[in-house]
Amino acid sequence: MEFKNITKKEEGKYITRYDLLYETADHKDKIYEMISRNPNLKTREELTEHSADAVVLILHNREGDKLLLNKEFRMACGDFVFNFPAGLIEPGESFEESAGRELKEETGLDLVEIESILPESFSAVGFSNEKNICVIGVAEGEFAPSDSTVEEIEAAWYTKDEVRSLLQREYFAARTQAYCYLWSKE
Repeated sequence: MEFKNITKKEEGKYITRYDLLYETADHKDKIYEMISRNPNLKTREELTEHSADAVVLILHNREGDKLLLNKEFRMACGDFVFNFPAGLIEPGESFEESAGRELKEETGLDLVEIESILPESFSAVGFSNEKNICVIGVAEGEFAPSDSTVEEIEAAWYTKDEVRSLLQREYFAARTQAYCYLWSKE
């Protein structure tokens, strides 16, 4: 594969669509459509060499026997989907600050302990270069509705038995589904 160039196609408020032109192993040109949080991509290096765009929160209660999940209406799929609390890192904000802010905004809970931080990973490698940092820890407090009028979120704690049941009948984001499957089997 030989990368040739990037062409900006359309810029939205949160994402920009690009065409990536490359030459395949059989010497044919191929256009790969993608989206990015960066509205000014120019080089192949910029596809990976950027800081994380968002945080993903994998949180348990203090006892470790319940997992926090959001049931959120996602317009792109037209239905409710189970997912971890997550959100964009604001300019000038550390990912730890973002994690606490996003958790509070989406659930009303407080991030009381960070146990682990996973290195950057990609959200949806099939069509985006968005990067996440996964924060694993403990949350406490009282649930409150999302403070955003554009988010329809129902946050709750779930036991392993409840997660196993949800996995059989509900939609999940892929990363959340994979983690939930492994966590609920322990």
